[in-house]
Amino acid sequence: MYGLILGFVFYYITKSFFGSLFGFFVGSYIDNLQRAKRGQQNGESQYRGRSAEEIRDYFQQRASRSDVPTILMALSAAVMKADGKVLKVELDYVKAFFRQQFGDQFNTQHLQSLRNYLDSDILLNQICSDVRLHLRPESRIQLIHYLFGIANVDGNVSQSELQVIADIAYKMGIPQVDFDSVKNMFFRDANSDYKILGITENASDDEVKKAYRQMAIKFHPDKVAQMGEEFQKGAKEKFQKIQEAYENIKKNRGMK
Repeated sequence: MYGLILGFVFYYITKSFFGSLFGFFVGSYIDNLQRAKRGQQNGESQYRGRSAEEIRDYFQQRASRSDVPTILMALSAAVMKADGKVLKVELDYVKAFFRQQFGDQFNTQHLQSLRNYLDSDILLNQICSDVRLHLRPESRIQLIHYLFGIANVDGNVSQSELQVIADIAYKMGIPQVDFDSVKNMFFRDANSDYKILGITENASDDEVKKAYRQMAIKFHPDKVAQMGEEFQKGAKEKFQKIQEAYENIKKNRGMK
């Protein structure tokens, strides 16, 4: 209860995805202390006597109440199992991201939620609707960048992983041009540099310059300066890809 309340409080203060996560973890610490006390009094653990189906329903109910960390774990799991296999490098990527972001506040309970989503169906429509409602557009786009990072950790984004991420982006209300921009940072073709800038290869030199300026402003790392280190790292990588795409186009066209 405290986790959910503080998550929303910190979201409205920081206007950031990870600000809400920080608030949730603070509240969750209070919740966990209370649960531990009740558990000691009752002499039973949280999951003792529950079936696998009951545990799955428990985590899906948490997601339906806009429990932000559980939502993030659900989306991570959707990408991890998209190609029919969950790789150790993917699990390590997710664990390292959360540990870097939250330190000791990332615990076995959050890993348990990830494992449960890996073993059950995920209510993407409901989850993405919550994300669309509560996160600003730049945070949603950065979330897609994070999901592509999971898919690409083995050096290849498969078609099945791409389809799942595209479905998540659509359900979260991310414009196609913004999705294509992020996708082409990981899933490249002959026109990827243009797609990263949100234009076609038929654009004039002036349109290329204008598109670059707009993208540089829209995705400047300062936009997420208040967020955690790993989130800022992803934003800087995305900004660098925008700069590289622009320089590649300039070089190929002989632009100054």
